[in-house]
Amino acid sequence: MPPSERDVLQALSGVRYPGFTRDIVAFGVVRDLTIAGGAVSFRIELGPGNPAVAGTIEKEARAAVERLPGVTSVVIQGPAFAGTPGAKPGPGLGAGALDSGLLPGVRHVIAVASGKGGVGKSTVAVNLAAGLAHRGHVVGLLDADIYGPSIPLMMGVDERPRIDATGRSLLPFDRWGVRFMSLGFLVEKDAAVIWRGPMVMKAIEQLLRDVQWGDLDVLVVDMPPGTGDAQLTLSQKIRLAGAVIVTTPQDVALADAVKGVAMFRKVGVPILGIVENMSYFRCPHCGGRSEVFGFGGGRREAERLDVPFLGEIPLDASIREGGDTGRPVTGASADSPLAASFLAVADQVWEALDRRPDDGAS
Repeated sequence: MPPSERDVLQALSGVRYPGFTRDIVAFGVVRDLTIAGGAVSFRIELGPGNPAVAGTIEKEARAAVERLPGVTSVVIQGPAFAGTPGAKPGPGLGAGALDSGLLPGVRHVIAVASGKGGVGKSTVAVNLAAGLAHRGHVVGLLDADIYGPSIPLMMGVDERPRIDATGRSLLPFDRWGVRFMSLGFLVEKDAAVIWRGPMVMKAIEQLLRDVQWGDLDVLVVDMPPGTGDAQLTLSQKIRLAGAVIVTTPQDVALADAVKGVAMFRKVGVPILGIVENMSYFRCPHCGGRSEVFGFGGGRREAERLDVPFLGEIPLDASIREGGDTGRPVTGASADSPLAASFLAVADQVWEALDRRPDDGAS
């Protein structure tokens, strides 16, 4: 008796996406499943990434389906698997899986990520975007932290976005020289977003597609903490120029930062570098330096992982106040010593991007 579609999907739900806790069915990468007698065919649609990951997924998916009673053959479609028996050409790993309708005018897209929450990832993302804009680049900022969007507060906007004349696109806000958009503008204030993975993935895709970003030198994407649906969606749908990993000197944060580096490497995204936030506290009275969360861990991990160390951001009340009042220090006080630390990070990020060809979104 041949297997049912439910049988096949249940078998494939046991295949984890390497580096993530969710399976390939939950991530929505299994497409075009057909069953004819005992012959099973399906497509695994992956974004640009590490071919070794594609090979691992293909091997485990094939084995899982072949174990089902009644299965006589398994065909997995996609160019990533073109060397395997029975494979056929079709969309798969690489440019074929990218969505050419997303961000057509954007030269580079970078993700600002962290392995855990509470390390100041959004603070770094906002000030990095404002810093790049201060240097004369055309910059966008997308708040992809679906469960905890903080960009509206940090950029000083509390209103609904406008819609363009066609009624199809949202117009981004513009402050401090940065165009930005967040799910926080589209849901009720203080409302909890309780969504499963597929809804998160769809929301991020819509923020990419339905916002009138226009021509940008770089789009900075503030990611949710951890490794999950949002990170995979972004790496599947658009060509990421790289990721900036934010950590504190604390050992627990560093351990999670290492996981973030490993996750982006698994999906073939270059690591632009590690930023150590809340690196030290300088007393405003005596000028003494206190290393509240330890010191030097970010630099050590960057050296160990062979990725650039982008710099140290101090723990300072002015940075916190700027975020709380919608006046990021790199935008409102670009000539201050505090802004200088963010601008140094921005300069290194742009230098890395400038060495690359334009990534585009296709």
